[in-house]
Amino acid sequence: MNFAERLMALRKQRGWSQEELGNQIGVTRQTVSKWEMGQSTPELEKLVELSRLFSMSIDQLVGLEEAGERHDPWEEPNKTSGVRSCGAFYEYISPVKVFGLPLIHVRWGFGPRPAKGIIAVGDCAVGVVAIGGCSLGMISLGGVSLGLLLALGGVGLGLFALGGLAVGGFALGGCAVGQWLAVGGGAFSNYLAIGGGAWSNGLAIGGSAQGHVAIGREWAAGTYTLFQVSEEGWGGNVSPAEVWSIAKREFPHMWGWVQDVIRWMLS
Repeated sequence: MNFAERLMALRKQRGWSQEELGNQIGVTRQTVSKWEMGQSTPELEKLVELSRLFSMSIDQLVGLEEAGERHDPWEEPNKTSGVRSCGAFYEYISPVKVFGLPLIHVRWGFGPRPAKGIIAVGDCAVGVVAIGGCSLGMISLGGVSLGLLLALGGVGLGLFALGGLAVGGFALGGCAVGQWLAVGGGAFSNYLAIGGGAWSNGLAIGGSAQGHVAIGREWAAGTYTLFQVSEEGWGGNVSPAEVWSIAKREFPHMWGWVQDVIRWMLS
């Protein structure tokens, strides 16, 4: 079986159209058609991509060696879902496409490329919703996570970030850095920081607090310093209502639920 015949057979086994195959390796449908009709042959770079895509050597792909493809008992070669399993490698490609990307792309193992799709799951994942060891997307979950909207992971970076280390507009984590809100063991924010150690240009609430308005259980420093420890004992004792009035005066748009946090700190 020559290359043209083998390529056509491999494509049909997986239920892909010429356009779908072309999208996966970055060529047009017309190019794939010419390959299958024997009118042209791929460049070396595209041969490498095809060999990776079909999990076989280039020699097997061009017919110099028998492919000897093996399928798991549950795997049907003509399945349109695009399921592939090879040792520790597993891949699922949804036949449904949105903007040229699979609706769902799952890719586990040591593949050469990340999972890319509207919903992407893999060691490395890129998509609108991305889940993986390393993930990038609008909504992202992973060990290292970068999300334009929401990021959850050991390291999270996004508008809303949650993780051991979280950086974002709103950040929650062991160490949290947020533009508007940071909550964590160590919290740094331009507007409101809440944590064991809290630093903010605005309102800081924590065991140790530093900010324009600082409320600390053990130590506080700022333009307005409240509830700080002195050598004589507790100093700066004021009621939660008085603290809240200062906070609202200095920050008129401060969120209402912060009043409950202040009440808890001073209880």
